[in-house]
Amino acid sequence: MSDSPDWRSRRWAATHERIYDTALALFQEHGYDAVKVGQIVRGAGVSVPTFYAHYPSKDHVILQLPTVDEIDGLVGALPSDLPLRERLKHAPHIWVSAWSPELREATLVRWRIIAEVPGLRTRAAEFERTTAGLITDALRRQAGGTLSAADGVVVQIFMTAFTAGVLAWADSKGERKLEELIDESFEAL
Repeated sequence: MSDSPDWRSRRWAATHERIYDTALALFQEHGYDAVKVGQIVRGAGVSVPTFYAHYPSKDHVILQLPTVDEIDGLVGALPSDLPLRERLKHAPHIWVSAWSPELREATLVRWRIIAEVPGLRTRAAEFERTTAGLITDALRRQAGGTLSAADGVVVQIFMTAFTAGVLAWADSKGERKLEELIDESFEAL
């Protein structure tokens, strides 16, 4: 049956990826600021409403948030017997170790675009705060509903350091190892 949920899900994912791939190619060719949503939809062969059904804005194509499930999985993989700061130091290594070589390269391409556009570098802080909130919520669920305000601040500070490490990786065009740059950022704390 062609209207099964599985078929619709695959179709949605294929459209989502086509929009993303088209946008990324256009950003690399013309520069992020020069590309308009209309160019992306024409290149991807979708309508404007379809674009916005997949991405709330052009920024969301390039600045991506992890899902609640991804964050719950990450927090669940952290060693629970360690203090919060030590657990958070492990998080990027766990996160990045799950990346395939293709995902690592695609992530570098995406972050190089972010690093080159001052407005995106600034906007990355908003996504960083949202991700910190997802991590804080996951930690709270793991702890049975309680997490101190100070722990929330620690999560935000580590997310800021994580973003700084990823931006340094992008600025180096991937010549420096991502994990080392994140560790350097964490050591600055």
